[in-house]
Amino acid sequence: MKKPSWKIMAAGLILTILISNMSSFISDGLKLEELRGSVLRLHILANSDSEKDQQLKLMVRDELLERGIFNGAADLDEAERIAKARMSEIVRTAESVLRRNGCMDRVSAELADADFDERVYGDITMPAGRYRALRIMIGDARGHNWWCVMYPPLCLPAACEETEDADSEDETVTDDKSAEEENFDEKELDILKKPKKYKLKFALWDKIKSIFS
Repeated sequence: MKKPSWKIMAAGLILTILISNMSSFISDGLKLEELRGSVLRLHILANSDSEKDQQLKLMVRDELLERGIFNGAADLDEAERIAKARMSEIVRTAESVLRRNGCMDRVSAELADADFDERVYGDITMPAGRYRALRIMIGDARGHNWWCVMYPPLCLPAACEETEDADSEDETVTDDKSAEEENFDEKELDILKKPKKYKLKFALWDKIKSIFS
């Protein structure tokens, strides 16, 4: 019986490597989609870029974070149900902050799908992509905006953090490692904490997904 040539053996080895890499690529891509589908972002849009409007935006943020609206939510679906049930309260709370500070702007809020760039939250990096978001729009909503991860609860109330510059778009996050470990599995934490490891892979994943969507 003739032994397989080295070319056939090499081709087999290459094929095995390709299949293994493809399996890893698909597995990581599906985990990315799972991660995106388990997070609710908070997105607050200021009326304008004036110093006063930016300060009011942060005051609204502080008040909402202090209330811990989504405390106890078991998953994204429950967080969304809570948001819908308390939407009027969220709007009233925001407008109350504005009125106490001499501002008569109206506030609107909605749950919507929104595209986000890659963002750094403390020691984790949330991949770019489309996420569910609780969007709070103040007045004309044309100013610099602020966003964070509302569920799982990674946003930090103002009582525990330093005041940001009025034109800052950076997020403020908890430094509670247990919150991360409780809400993300081992693979998700690897994705969140080692973004460079997955950056090109996820860019390719999104490109391929866009072709077939």
